Amino acid sequence: MLTLKYITENTAEVITRLGKKNFDGAAIIAQVVELDSLRKATQTQLDNQAAEMNNLSKEIGMLFKQGKQAEAASAKEKTTELKDSIKILDDKLSEIEQSLNNLLVQIPNLPHESVPAGKHAEDNLIERTGGAMPNLPEGAVPHWDLAKKYDLIDFELGVKISGAGFPVYKGKGARLQRALINFFLDNARDAGYLEVQPPYVVNAASGYGTGQLPDKEGQMYHCTVDDLYLIPTAEVPVTNIYRDVILEEKELPIKNTAYSACFRREAGSYGKDVRGLNRLHQFDKVEIVQIQHPEKSYETLTEMVNYVQTLVDKLELPWRILRLCGGDMSFTSALTFDFEVYSAAQERWLEVSSVSNFESYQANRLKCRFKGADKKTQLAHTLNGSAMALPRIVAALLENNQTPEGIRIPKALIPYTDYRLIANR
Repeated sequence: MLTLKYITENTAEVITRLGKKNFDGAAIIAQVVELDSLRKATQTQLDNQAAEMNNLSKEIGMLFKQGKQAEAASAKEKTTELKDSIKILDDKLSEIEQSLNNLLVQIPNLPHESVPAGKHAEDNLIERTGGAMPNLPEGAVPHWDLAKKYDLIDFELGVKISGAGFPVYKGKGARLQRALINFFLDNARDAGYLEVQPPYVVNAASGYGTGQLPDKEGQMYHCTVDDLYLIPTAEVPVTNIYRDVILEEKELPIKNTAYSACFRREAGSYGKDVRGLNRLHQFDKVEIVQIQHPEKSYETLTEMVNYVQTLVDKLELPWRILRLCGGDMSFTSALTFDFEVYSAAQERWLEVSSVSNFESYQANRLKCRFKGADKKTQLAHTLNGSAMALPRIVAALLENNQTPEGIRIPKALIPYTDYRLIANR
């Protein structure tokens, strides 16, 4: 979340920049500023009374030693009054701080100056494109038909076992999933990321730390008995490794990668937008996370975007990179680049990765800090990216590589699949 210091010192700027995210922040920012003033005044009053209390306590001892019993008794009576007043002020301060926090968690991160204005996905800017468009054979079909033809994925069985959005991968389909996971993890390792294997459930503090809680869109699955949440992305547990941690500047950047299953309740739309692998409630993804020095985080963002580009290039997929407009960005992001690949049989672009810089927004929630050369602590910057999400990658691979003989496997994946072609027996 935004720091109080930044909001109070840059009030007009904060309101203006929030407007780029189509967030009318005037009223809530005014409440924050007012409450912060009240907080400061209450804290000052509390400190003054605590100091007075301390002085009186010392004075009482001296008065007793001097035999001034009546004066000592009067001073003691005053300390009782002060204790009551301090308790009232302390409770008032706690209430103010809680109210402030309740407001702060409702304010999204400020967009970077390079974020384009806009309300919808149609307003995103295409940064660059690459990869060759496939020439599909006559009679080409979408991936859900290919999955059935080659017995790769059983969507109906998933409905039977769990419900819509929980497919069952079979045979070469399951092997393709495993191949892609290992391919992405190996590439991340070669790029200097340390692999971790995180839990798939997190507590409320972790969800709060990365900004998933409070859950504004109801996207998280909640295990109510134990008050745990199924992770929507490995970003949540991996970034929370560094919650309440003070790092040394020389440790930066920290680079982690993790594979996890991901769980999202999102309803989305209907029709082709959610058919097949286009939108799932459970899916596999490899995530990359960096903790970086504030002065280097945008250089790191560029590095991460370029890295993800190498993955889609190796998979021989046509791709494009979008700079998201203010209205299409996440609540927590300062700048986001989305990767889309072209799904030829569906004749549409599919989002497969999102790479974001959160600046200090998550770090402030997490209390993720580092100690510089001057021995002072400051908030780090956090970044993350999908590297990559599997379902739509699989959809594009199946559709774009279909031939009369079967589905061709990209050269870079063959060492992982141990087969070159998916064909009927």
